[in-house]
Amino acid sequence: MTTAHETIADRIETMARSGPASRLPADAAAAFATEQAGLRAGGVPAGVRRPGSPMPDAELLDTDGRATSLSAAAAGRPAVVVFYRGAWCPYCNLTLRTYQEQLVGELDRRGIALLAVSPQRPDGSLTTAQADELTYTVLSDPGNQVATALGVVTVPSAEVRDAQRGLGLDLTEVNADGTAALPMPTVVLLDPDGTIRWIDVHPDYTSRTEPADVLHAVET
Repeated sequence: MTTAHETIADRIETMARSGPASRLPADAAAAFATEQAGLRAGGVPAGVRRPGSPMPDAELLDTDGRATSLSAAAAGRPAVVVFYRGAWCPYCNLTLRTYQEQLVGELDRRGIALLAVSPQRPDGSLTTAQADELTYTVLSDPGNQVATALGVVTVPSAEVRDAQRGLGLDLTEVNADGTAALPMPTVVLLDPDGTIRWIDVHPDYTSRTEPADVLHAVET
């Protein structure tokens, strides 16, 4: 059972002890652990866009497959943009549900849009929105156009891809462009004109931006 006061880190720790990650086959668990260690060691990529620079934009797709963009979805409001890996990622689902519980109301009161973006196909975005009962906008970034321009894209190793396929996941089938590329979990706070005010990148996907950190950035 979770409570509204728990951090994402608390919830991830609980999931690691009793969730799907605790029941992985040994070879898959080893492949994922090696990947996570490598991502932590690599740190935030050097080319990530910094505060004060314009947020990249592109033609995105909504959950019905209709063309849109970050700027259209924000509709002139400040925005918090969340990059996540996909509906198949338990860490992402946990994070998106926590944002629904702890961020949506606070952002709505401040007139700030919350947008979640992943490279999965629009039907995957719809699954995310429905399964996690999200009231905020969920978008598909085919080809990781925005994430690539932002500088936060990574590609799983061959060992991780093999482990994922052994668990029934093929990223080339769920990503809109048929590749395995993924965004690092990233949260970006945008001013109404699309300027990046704050950005928080988590190379290790088992770590996420806490709602309290987002609200602190909003108030700063």
